[in-house]
Amino acid sequence: MTSALPHALTRLMPPVQTAPVNGIEMAYYEAGPKDGPAIVLCHGFPETAFSWRHQISALAAAGYRVIAPDQRGYGLTKGPDAVADYDMEHLTGDLVALLDHLGLEKAVFCGHDWGGFVVWQMPLMHRERCAGVIGLNTPYLPRYPAEPISLFRQIYGPDMYIVWFQTPEAPDQALAADVAKTMRFFMRKPAALRETSEKKTGGSSFAFAEALAAYDPAADTNQFLSADEMAVFVALFEHSGFTGGINWYRNFTRNWERGADLPTRIDDLPCLMIMAEKDAVLPPSMADKMGDHISDLEKVLVTDSGHWTQQEQPQAVNGYILDWMRRRFPA
Repeated sequence: MTSALPHALTRLMPPVQTAPVNGIEMAYYEAGPKDGPAIVLCHGFPETAFSWRHQISALAAAGYRVIAPDQRGYGLTKGPDAVADYDMEHLTGDLVALLDHLGLEKAVFCGHDWGGFVVWQMPLMHRERCAGVIGLNTPYLPRYPAEPISLFRQIYGPDMYIVWFQTPEAPDQALAADVAKTMRFFMRKPAALRETSEKKTGGSSFAFAEALAAYDPAADTNQFLSADEMAVFVALFEHSGFTGGINWYRNFTRNWERGADLPTRIDDLPCLMIMAEKDAVLPPSMADKMGDHISDLEKVLVTDSGHWTQQEQPQAVNGYILDWMRRRFPA
């Protein structure tokens, strides 16, 4: 696909590069001075490195070396077929191998949504490679007290999207049937996503399969991306499909089992938590107890933002990241 990249991708992002890391060929975008403090930006679902376009330029202009990968199974990074190859060991291992490829000893890791879960695992699994951690919307969460998929099914019901994603093939096919519709369904303003996630009487919370089937993009006035920006996401997911991203969810139980002996605290490592006021999926209240597990933590709130914070409120996100980086890792 690299010979026919969407125009907005090539216009708004640095040139795409590739690196052999951890058994895959990873696509990534890099900007800023090579000798600047390094920050790695990790996207969520369903996103790609393109989600960080506003932050890449701002951080690079401030003197930071910015690296934004298309993570395993997303965008221009093809992933393997085996579901187990998308567990946390592989996802964090990809980032370590990317640092090795770039000749970097350490970096600040900044993650949104699923990327947030990955970056909070980095100091637990690869502490020596972490200079600091920034969670965007996604808080640090201690290990679940019991097997997570059973908990989700019990609390939210069988149609909750993470439970649904455990089903082979059907979710992948449903999301890929009309990629433009799927991306417009997900990439909406906070009021629309909150309505989708609210618990219905006799029904299930976060029942995305049912909501996606009923969604009419022609009647949707809740989009925040430009037509060019949306076209990039559509083209990239038409290229990659959704199976790689869904496979991250299919490792919830495996990650829980294999994480039993990991550390439970993050001590003496600078950490920043950026919360979004109107995120229905990862509300600010989820970060309430982070201070019980992290010794060096700052928390800030982006007002009037839903789930896609770095794209909905880029200036606020850039301001918080740059303020923290300048104080903790001056360029």
